[in-house]
Amino acid sequence: MCKERIIIMKRLLTSCFSLLVTASIAVSSVFGPLSTPVFAQAAATEASQAQSASTETGKAQSASTEAGKAQSASTEAGQTQTASTVQDQAPASSEEADATEAVKDTSKATADNPIGEHCAHYNVDGFEDAPTIAADSAFLMDARTGAILYSYEGYTRRYPASITKVMTALLAIEYLKMDDNIVFTKEAVEGIEAGSSSAGINAGAVLSVEDTLYALMLASANEAAAAIAQNIAGSDKAFGKLMTRRAKELGCTNTRFRNPHGLPDEKHYTTGHDMALILQQAMQYEEFRKIAGTLTYTIPASDTLTHTIELTNHAKIMHESSEYYYKRVEGAKTGFTQAALNTLVSYAKKDGVELICVILKDYGADNSYKDTKKLYKWAFNKVKQITPLKDFDLESTLKNSGQLDEATYDKVKFLNCQVDQSYSILVKKKFDESAISYQFILDEDKENGRLGRLNIMVGDTMIGSTPVIYDPSTDAAKAYSGGKSIDDNMTAAEVNKKQITPHKVLNYMIRIIIAFVLVFILMQVIRRILAEKKRRQRIQQRNKRRLQSSSSRQPSTKPSSTKTSSSRSSSTAARTSAKGSGSTARTSQGSAGTGTTRRRRSSSNKKDN
Repeated sequence: MCKERIIIMKRLLTSCFSLLVTASIAVSSVFGPLSTPVFAQAAATEASQAQSASTETGKAQSASTEAGKAQSASTEAGQTQTASTVQDQAPASSEEADATEAVKDTSKATADNPIGEHCAHYNVDGFEDAPTIAADSAFLMDARTGAILYSYEGYTRRYPASITKVMTALLAIEYLKMDDNIVFTKEAVEGIEAGSSSAGINAGAVLSVEDTLYALMLASANEAAAAIAQNIAGSDKAFGKLMTRRAKELGCTNTRFRNPHGLPDEKHYTTGHDMALILQQAMQYEEFRKIAGTLTYTIPASDTLTHTIELTNHAKIMHESSEYYYKRVEGAKTGFTQAALNTLVSYAKKDGVELICVILKDYGADNSYKDTKKLYKWAFNKVKQITPLKDFDLESTLKNSGQLDEATYDKVKFLNCQVDQSYSILVKKKFDESAISYQFILDEDKENGRLGRLNIMVGDTMIGSTPVIYDPSTDAAKAYSGGKSIDDNMTAAEVNKKQITPHKVLNYMIRIIIAFVLVFILMQVIRRILAEKKRRQRIQQRNKRRLQSSSSRQPSTKPSSTKTSSSRSSSTAARTSAKGSGSTARTSQGSAGTGTTRRRRSSSNKKDN
């Protein structure tokens, strides 16, 4: 019995090992090799994508006339003003006119494609029940896709006041390093308007770019803006030209800067739309996000700075102690002059959706906070962000697309093709994700490692599109590009084995689960064997106790048994003795008879003779 159980156990262990091997092969075949996705760089920057999306939304919306403050949830009214405002308000110089025309041409070239390499938006216009606001201009835009969710006089020229400093900060980050030094000259410190915003930095102070930016963004220090301008361009005027040129590069169509701080100047203006684009670009830098989202900061005294400076962010919408606090806001910049009135730019995030809000010419700082909060709450209830490629099966789509014949697919499967699984689409809150389908289009660029494009569809409408790419530097890609055969044993691409990927995590989890199952089965087998062994031991002990119990009862019957046995032995001996005597007598008689016979025969023979 024990040998049979050992044989069964060996067979069970062999089966478990086979199961583990089979499961590992299945994991590899289903989830592919443990490789690191390789993504190509986007063909255009996030800013240009935002411009394309913004312009597309504007062209898609029908024209309507704005009447006072009766606002609708759609952005039609603000969008309609673009053409009329730009035409009515001619640029101040021929140089500006040429630059503005160039931007218009660029917009026309990209306006028909609101779908970017990493994100898109679908059907997020035409909202109703928008809140009523006090500001003369307001603009609300999705920070990732550039989708315009709300616009009221969003393309009308307004004075920006101190929100100009967002562009100043952007250029400082792009032109300088955080640990570079900024020298505060007497001209920078004393050349600003008396009584305007200041952090109290003394002439001759030398601060790092980082400390200067904290003074610029938190305390709205005009001397910090002037010092940055002088260190980068040499003067406010030269820096203003640099700011204007950068704004045009970002897609701004109606913006002109004359100074780095936003103090009054008739030729210094922008729009809600343009300020949203500027803030969108600044948000691409973590340094900007960190500074704009800081509530307090201390600049310690030094050999050149005569005293310690304590800075506090002017944006009350970010302070929990304020009645205007809104917890979703992650960064903001305020502004005010008598000509501009109150201005405010900010960005807020909820459930993966990040929005940018611009308020221009509002009547009181409290109203600018209230208007911003109203618009954010309204918009967050209208849209959501989806990631339709998060768990996407690319291999199956390629195989069944009809775009690749069998021979080509046999080569392509070794390329380890990837799509951007973080690709996001901004949609309405009630959008049904089950309506999404996928379409692969072969569009090869072997030099840059692009196999084609994956279109995300709703019915016959494409709502998103992203490239299907691979690493062109691998042996498999080089063989494919050269039209050579690919060895079946060739790996798709070199991977970083130390990097953790979803495939690795899932593979390891499945293996761990299988290992636990095998250990559990083994423990059950061992438990059964031990239980059987104990059962046998109990049976042996029980039999032993029974024998001992039987032997303990035998002494009471022993005498009679012995006597009976003795009698039986005596009788047996007597019978045996009697039989023996009879046999002996018979033997003697037989012998005597035989002798007589022999004598008689002998006498007869003698007579014959």
